[in-house]
Order: sequence, then structure tokens, then C-alpha cells
Amino acid sequence: MCVPNSQRLFYIREAFKAGFTIEEIYNLTYIDPWFLYHLKEIFDKSEALKGKSLEEISEGGNERLKQMGFSDYQIAFLTGTTEAKVREYRKSLGIKPTFKLIDTCAAEFEAYTPYYYSSWETENESRVSKNRKVLIIGGGPNRIGQGIEFDYCCVHASLALKERGIEAIMVNSNPETVSTDYDISTRLYFEPLTLEHILNIYEEENPEGVIVQFGGQTPLNLAMPLYKAGVKILGTSPENIDRAENREKFDKLLEKLGLKRPKAGTAYSVDEAIRVAQKLGYPLLVRPSYVLGGRAMRIVYTEEELKSFIETAVKVNPEYPILIDKFLEDAIEIDVDAISDGETVIVAGIMEHIEEAGIHSGDSACILPPLHIPPELIDEIKEATKLLAKELEVRGLINVQYAIKNK
Repeated sequence: MCVPNSQRLFYIREAFKAGFTIEEIYNLTYIDPWFLYHLKEIFDKSEALKGKSLEEISEGGNERLKQMGFSDYQIAFLTGTTEAKVREYRKSLGIKPTFKLIDTCAAEFEAYTPYYYSSWETENESRVSKNRKVLIIGGGPNRIGQGIEFDYCCVHASLALKERGIEAIMVNSNPETVSTDYDISTRLYFEPLTLEHILNIYEEENPEGVIVQFGGQTPLNLAMPLYKAGVKILGTSPENIDRAENREKFDKLLEKLGLKRPKAGTAYSVDEAIRVAQKLGYPLLVRPSYVLGGRAMRIVYTEEELKSFIETAVKVNPEYPILIDKFLEDAIEIDVDAISDGETVIVAGIMEHIEEAGIHSGDSACILPPLHIPPELIDEIKEATKLLAKELEVRGLINVQYAIKNK
């Protein structure tokens, strides 16, 4: 079966549905039968759960599902309920994860900087203290939206907390980042960055709060779900993070502040998108709402390109509308970094991109300070950044990207 690894599970599942035996699938995929056997077990369990209500799953059945690797989200999907209800039901049965310790000193002497992973066994090896502590969510796997600068920020957040005598509890899942070095934080949890796993650690550690704004897009996406689950988010509030991340809400914010931006529209279907495109005129910048630049975003020049891309965009995040902006060709892109305590805003750096606006910042170069921007425009950029930071009540870092057209 010559298909990408990311699609193999799909085809294996379809083969199970079609009644293929493990031996037949092995002959097609050359995947060891040991793995195929366990995949078949998971497939059969999934099929058995369909149509059942949550309450029909016994305590032992629920525990077995977790040991097999089923997430609360998957159980919710199969039983037609919500992740929150699955979590509440599981906890009412007394089923919660335990944490196992990785001995960083290989048992030669006592490890003062161990790290942990979760399991669904009986013995809990966690060394939770009653000291002041704060949980930091790292950047997770490196991909667009998860640059190395986010890991650098998480590391310094951890070091700053420790300098103040506060335990830094780091949660991350990427072995290539510095924040997953076991001596950077007080305790490290090597766990997937999902709502379920973060809540499990939060309940185990009971920290004063959680820092989400240093890890990039993944922690930012978790801010609102964590907040709704009762987690205290430190720094910029989840409501204001949502105002900045949700492009529809952000457009209203810009309207309120009187800041210039390209003409734009929103659409929930292909037909709506075509009508918006005809009104704005090509080229257009098209993306789903609540997404960081570079991922699931494209510049389109024709109606055919628009139709083709929208199907992908909607699949990425169907809960939010498609954002369509007039693309500014031959514009200069400016990157601004600032810091704020909610009242005072300090612009730390203004960077001028070498490439034209529309080239992803990860693929472009920039100069600092800017060399080709008139002083009056620099002042306007600083003022706009301060207006945004104050309106969003930013407590921490803020990055704003501007496009300058016809300067």
C-alpha cells in the first residue's frame, strides 16, 4: 500500500470495515501483524461504542477504553455527547490518570529534576508540592505557527518564575526544544498539548494559573476551552485573545479604533465567497478564521482557485467563517514586537521585511531598524500598536504585522 503514513490508518480502517483479515492487510502494507492486531482491537471497540449512550459504559469499560488510548474527545464523538460530559462522567467513576516518573539519573543517585508522562495504571509517582507554582504550556511539535522563538519565550518564562521562587511546571511534547530539557523547569510533563491532558495536569498540580501566550498557536487555541473549564489563565485574558485571533471580531476591533485595513468580507459557503470576491476584486487573501498566518491561508487570483481552496479551508476549521481580504500587491510588510502590562505599552522593535507582503515570515528576511519607512509612518505604526495593545488589555507580549501600500 504505497500511500503516505498519514493516510495509512484511514486505509487500514477501511480495510477492516471491508472485512479484510490481518494477514491480507499485512500482505498489502507490510505492517507487523502485532500492530495490526491492536489496531483491529481499537477498531472493533470503536464500532461497538457507536449508538451507545455514555451511561451504558461501565466503570471497568471506561477504564479499559482509557487504557486502550481512547481520548475523552473520541469517546464523546462515538457516544454522541460532549468531551466535558465524558470527563465529568469519568471522574464520577473515580477514573483518572496516574503519572509515571522518568529517572533522569538512571537510578545512580537521586534525581532532583525528573519528568513525567501520564498512564492509566494504579500507582502514581508524581511528586506534587504545596509550593507556589505556575503551569506553562509549550509550543508542541515544530510546524508553521510553532517557531523556535516560542520555545525561547517558554524557557525564559520558566527561568523567570524560578528566580521569583515560584515552581515552573512545563508541559510540552517536543523532544527537540530546549524547554523539554528536564533541568529548565521545576517539573516537566512530556504530554500531548490537548485540553484533556492539560486539565489532567492542572488538577494534579493545582497551580496558581496557566501561561498560554508564550507557546504559539497551540496554547492560544487552548486558552478559551481551558478558561471555560475553570482554569485561571495568566496574562492577557482569553476573551481578548479571542478578539485578536478571531478575524471577524478583530475586524470590528479595528473599526472601533479607526485603524486602516484592506477591504474584507466573510463567507460560510462557496457561493457566499464568490459574491464577496466579485465585490472586492482579485487578488484575494483567503483563510479560515482563528488561524495563524501561513497555515491554511492562500492568495488566490481567479474564481477557480478560490473554489478549489475553500474546500480545504472549511475542512481545516468548519466552526468559523472563511475570511476574504483584498490582497495588497507590492506592499511592504512590517513586523512589530511590543510588551505591555495592561496600561503601559513599549514598542520593542519594528522590523522591515525584505520580501513583499504575503511571503510568510518564516520564509522571508527582515532588517532592524527599518531603512525605507518615513518617520511619520513609523510614528503611525507605533501609535496603532499602542492602541491595539491597550484595547486588548495585553499583559505580556504582542506581535502586530502591518502592510504599507503606496507610501
